[in-house]
Amino acid sequence: MVEISKITIANKVLRYAPILLLFISVLNEFDFNYLELKYFSFNFPFILIFYWSLKKSESLGYGLIFVSGLINDVVVGFPMGISSLAYLFICGSAAYFRNITLNPSLVKDWMFFLATILVVNSMIYSILVLFFSFSLNYNDLLVNLIFTFLLYVVCANLFEIYQRLVFGNQNV
Repeated sequence: MVEISKITIANKVLRYAPILLLFISVLNEFDFNYLELKYFSFNFPFILIFYWSLKKSESLGYGLIFVSGLINDVVVGFPMGISSLAYLFICGSAAYFRNITLNPSLVKDWMFFLATILVVNSMIYSILVLFFSFSLNYNDLLVNLIFTFLLYVVCANLFEIYQRLVFGNQNV
């Protein structure tokens, strides 16, 4: 007899939640102007891509990350490929860090995340200013960088809880 699989449709959806969350976050370019919090912004796709590329690399594919970057460029109004380049650079940095790390810890991940987003943001904004003559508000960029860095710890803990609930103790 054929044994019915224990994985239900809800479990399959939960297993693909990081991909769904990535596409929702790039499609829904939200800000906090409605709450009158002018200086509060963060780049959630950076956090999501770095964490899942670092901890469970098979959950997000490079092709899907590239496509989500193209969608983000359309939504934000950047030249095509800028966000994709940034997202793939974050994936590459996370893969490199995963391979060189002997004892993973949240503090090490967090510090490497800071280095990664500093390089990625510098690269993006240098390309935008030098080649495309974008005018950028550096205060907003700095606030975005700081809050993205600070919220990584919160999101990493939430993603770890999610990973334990959905995937069990494997690869945590």
